[in-house]
Amino acid sequence: MRIVEARNFALQREEAEPYEKEREIVLDIIRQIRQYGDEALRAFTRRFDGVDLSDFRLSETAYENAYDRVTPEFVEALREAIANIRRFHEAQRRQSYMLVDAEGTMLGQLVRPLQRVGVYVPGGTAAYPSTVLMNVIPAQVAGVAEIVVVTPPDKQGNVHPGVLVALKELGIAEAYRIGGAQAIAALAYGTESIRPADKIVGPGNIYVALAKQAVFGKVGIESIAGPSDILVVADDSADPEYVAADLLSQAEHGELSQVILVTPSRELAEKTARALEQQLAVLPRREITEASIHSRGAIVVTRDLAEAIEVANRVAPEHLELMVENPDDWIGCIVNAGAIFVGAYSTEPVGDYYCGTNHVLPTEGTARFSSPLNVEDFLKKTSLIRYSKSALLAHGQKIIALAEAEGLEAHANAVRIRLKKEGMGRS
Repeated sequence: MRIVEARNFALQREEAEPYEKEREIVLDIIRQIRQYGDEALRAFTRRFDGVDLSDFRLSETAYENAYDRVTPEFVEALREAIANIRRFHEAQRRQSYMLVDAEGTMLGQLVRPLQRVGVYVPGGTAAYPSTVLMNVIPAQVAGVAEIVVVTPPDKQGNVHPGVLVALKELGIAEAYRIGGAQAIAALAYGTESIRPADKIVGPGNIYVALAKQAVFGKVGIESIAGPSDILVVADDSADPEYVAADLLSQAEHGELSQVILVTPSRELAEKTARALEQQLAVLPRREITEASIHSRGAIVVTRDLAEAIEVANRVAPEHLELMVENPDDWIGCIVNAGAIFVGAYSTEPVGDYYCGTNHVLPTEGTARFSSPLNVEDFLKKTSLIRYSKSALLAHGQKIIALAEAEGLEAHANAVRIRLKKEGMGRS
């Protein structure tokens, strides 16, 4: 991996591609799902997933049999992760509130959960039980009444047992063996067998991302996720093998994953580069991982830790690790990061799977203005206004003045007519 001085470091961002061909494919899929419903959904599942399904919904038998295909250790770890994730997200609960003033005016905000949420879980040749946990649990904590999950089947029409066990442990009764843009369209517009959702969350490939973008407005979405990234800030107290391992943990996600070490220590930079090559040699996903670290990886050498933090804030990484001697001294200086992992033992996979924080994080520098997936993503707020007669009489002329300044005479008249009648009543 290249080693560069901070002054020569130019951040590599994936420029937004037009994806015109893919977008046309997605828009056509959405049109056909809207027009033909289950018939189109069945045809696209046959075409893209290689399986002909008469019934999309997962059966109770599928859930029960899944436990025989996973280890007891997996189930135990999954249950503990669920407890950790639930505990963390329960601290994010929001409450409705009311404000009442001396004039008797009551203003408030009603906080209510969404009614129905769709969760997309990638599948087919891969399995992501952790995606189930991270997207479903905050929705449950928010109080969402109906959570429906979609995930692509393999060529035998099956769903990975780890995903099935995760669904069962969370009590998700409504799940369908569908994927791709067609699944997003079904969640947005509904078919004969699938009712539409109010919001769709969860990661996917470019077709899923473009479909979520296309249906936004008809339904809500949480974000359009880009390639994963990690930035490690480390000084000469850091273990280069730890640093290398954590960089590789994100590089294996895909060739476009961005991995960066920022350090004032030239010695650590060189040792980490060597450790990367050594660890890379034995990784099963070596080809993908190697492409990531060589094309979108960098080791940046800075003057000091303060400059390292400046670089980190400029990058605004999805995952930021602080492997420095006194990490607590620097936490307050970090203003742009999806998640901050503090100290040598807070390796990024701890957050991906187990500790309780959400691993759905802002990517591609969007940590400058957005946040991890959380309970609030599954809530909506309604303003509540009860204005008293005395308040309207006291402030009505000010409201009229503001309305007239905008040229909205009917607005002004709605207040004026009340002032006239109430004023006559007082006389």
